[in-house]
Amino acid sequence: MTQIVGIIQVKGGVGRSTIATNLAAVFSEKKPTALIDCDLPQGTSASWYAVRKSEIAPANLTLATARDYRELVQRTKELAPRHRYIVIDAPPRIAEMTRAITVMSTLCLVPLGASAAEIWSTADLLKTIEAARSVRSDIDVRIVWNRYRARTREAGELSEAARNELGLQELSTRLGYRVAYSEALARGLAVSEWLDGNAHAEIVALAAEVKGILKEVGK
Repeated sequence: MTQIVGIIQVKGGVGRSTIATNLAAVFSEKKPTALIDCDLPQGTSASWYAVRKSEIAPANLTLATARDYRELVQRTKELAPRHRYIVIDAPPRIAEMTRAITVMSTLCLVPLGASAAEIWSTADLLKTIEAARSVRSDIDVRIVWNRYRARTREAGELSEAARNELGLQELSTRLGYRVAYSEALARGLAVSEWLDGNAHAEIVALAAEVKGILKEVGK
């Protein structure tokens, strides 16, 4: 059974492509994986894949792009029979596409930076999630903290504020504020293939946590 992971957020610059590319790379180490870039024309995930393909053979990893939800549905139907995982990098601010991704996905991840402004902007996403749940009631949407400074008092306060204001479950794995993520992305790599041991451990833990959730859903 193909498992679909949608990376959704209405705000730009929160790390959707960073999380999408890293998860796709780690998943593809063991199982055939497809990465669909819906954030066009920016196409960060597509650019990452092009760099990766020029440097190393991306075994088990396929790239597709989709400019609207109809094209996304078609690409997903084409890819599903040959791939264990499909990771979708959603665009910001496009409710129709985001709603379609949310309905299609086994699990949706909402990247959230540790700032009040990002929590406030993410509240706009809740309407799209509720609209999607009117189509499919068992939709699973969870926050993944990005650029997180665990030892600060503000981080704890913001985590509590997000739970209260957004009402979404959080993943236990949190990605730190590390330059390794942008450096690896620019080179077509995952941080699991880069030099920062802390970033490596974070992304491996994130992939393992996501796989665990997907296995529970698949039972």
